[in-house]
Amino acid sequence: MDAVVWITAASLAAWVWLLVGQGFFWRTDLRLPPRTDPSEWPSVCVVVPARDEAAVLPESLPSLLAQDYPGRAEIFLIDDGSTDGTGTLAGELALRHGGLPLTVDSPGEPPAGWTGKLWAVRHGIGLARARDPEFLLLTDADIAHEPDSLRELVAAARTGGFDLVSLMARLRVESVWERLVVPAFVYFFAQLYPFRWIARKGSRTAAAAGGCVLLSAEAADRAAIPDSIRHAVIDDVALARAVKGSGGHIWLGLADRVDSVRPYPRLGDLWRMVSRSAYAQLRHNPLLLAGTVAGLALVYLAPPVALVAGLATGHGLTALLGGLAWLLMTATYLPMLRYYGQPPWLAPLLPGTAFLYLLMTVDSAVQHYRGRGAAWKGRTYSRPDPAPERQ
Repeated sequence: MDAVVWITAASLAAWVWLLVGQGFFWRTDLRLPPRTDPSEWPSVCVVVPARDEAAVLPESLPSLLAQDYPGRAEIFLIDDGSTDGTGTLAGELALRHGGLPLTVDSPGEPPAGWTGKLWAVRHGIGLARARDPEFLLLTDADIAHEPDSLRELVAAARTGGFDLVSLMARLRVESVWERLVVPAFVYFFAQLYPFRWIARKGSRTAAAAGGCVLLSAEAADRAAIPDSIRHAVIDDVALARAVKGSGGHIWLGLADRVDSVRPYPRLGDLWRMVSRSAYAQLRHNPLLLAGTVAGLALVYLAPPVALVAGLATGHGLTALLGGLAWLLMTATYLPMLRYYGQPPWLAPLLPGTAFLYLLMTVDSAVQHYRGRGAAWKGRTYSRPDPAPERQ
């Protein structure tokens, strides 16, 4: 049992470090920073890339049209080659609900080296430039905003001097699989990109949540957004890195009043959501994949295995170390479950969810090497081209 003891001790040490040394990633109290209303509200253009979103648009688009924003604001919905009438439906919703002005346009198929979403974002930003906005709100077609969302985002950016303010929209948790997988998805994301580190100017940690990103037009120009990240499958993280790398001050936190309305009722739906970009997150590097699999096994799977093995063999030290590591894991997951309104008994099940994520990550690599890459709504991005050189 010596090897098992050492492995379990390493797992426990990892959880002690994660508890206190990883930016307190497990805390869920980071909301929009303190803010005051500006004396003059800057103009904002909202850019919504949309591909086959007719199912969710009736819940999301009216919330943007109804924004109670004191300054000048308008919406550009960019129909990215939809086949379900997304563009037509958007126009009908605007006529029915009124509110902010809406322009619906389409950029055509993306050229080589561009993802479809970023090509649509580029087109939307190009249209917005004619209005000379001070801020751009990049938001997905499945995101519903409370009426004061835009006002609060802009006030937070102005008060804090942020070039980018992003909220991680609260994802839907209604089906059994959503309850099991979705809170863990946000938990793992925060573990990789501790929110408190993101806001530090001297920190290299950078991330955003693509569903809700308020970006200053000046910072977008400085970072050459979206051209500099045209190839990115995980475009929100790439965008944040580009903005921060060009000297921008960024902020990311959890949302209270910005929600995703997209359902993921089956495990297969969630599996595709994760696996389509997991290997891209590892930069398509097999060594990083092997390290990730080993790390997930050590940190998440070893504690319950050690506890059960220790109890079964009467090896008290192994059981103790495994139990303590599992206890720390469970304790750090409870705040995220509370944030999502889920029962605390789900917390000890995190190792099982982590095992699912391990399998999704491996499957992402398998699909990549089969040439299927990051498949999304009929498009596949197997091997991204390098970003263009900045002039």
